[in-house]
Amino acid sequence: MSERTCIVTRKAGDPDELIRFVAGPDGQVVPDLKRALPGRGCWVVAERWAVDKAAAKGMFSRALKQKVQAADDLGAMVDMLMARQLAGMINMAIKAGEFVTGSAKVDLAIRSGAAIAVFHSADAAPDGVRKLDQARTAFMHQSEADAPVPALRPFNADEIGTLLHENAFKHAAVLAGKAGEGVVKRAMILQRYRADARTEGKAAMTNT
Repeated sequence: MSERTCIVTRKAGDPDELIRFVAGPDGQVVPDLKRALPGRGCWVVAERWAVDKAAAKGMFSRALKQKVQAADDLGAMVDMLMARQLAGMINMAIKAGEFVTGSAKVDLAIRSGAAIAVFHSADAAPDGVRKLDQARTAFMHQSEADAPVPALRPFNADEIGTLLHENAFKHAAVLAGKAGEGVVKRAMILQRYRADARTEGKAAMTNT
């Protein structure tokens, strides 16, 4: 798929790094995370500050070439949809055998080279995180990799149980495969979306 241009930054990027929006039948701005809804769409870089700015500055109406209304909580709505999408992909990865939980299984996945990423819940005990960090570092040296297997914290303590129910975890390892790779990609996008605005993002919010 060709590059798309963010309506906020005016920079071109890969569609996987942006969020598509369309106008709903009621004139409301609708996030189209699956990029499947019909009609004219516009794109915003997958960062919270950019979605908030597009909504606050009326950028959606200009980009979609019609009068539309962006909900006051559009940024939070996108966050929730992205979190649910990631949870759904994790459930798929579990069924495919590409997502394992529990410190012992995660440690083994890291040291064997099977893990492509490690997840920790936001409320995971520091000692447990530290031990798995040691495993990540040990495997990096053993395999002579340039960096350890990435460690991510995609969910906060409250939502992990709400979204994953019986599949909730403190520590998990993502294994290679279509579903596992989809989990890592979505987790990185969600983590980026939730990160504090970059300096350029903060400046952009105050300009124009």
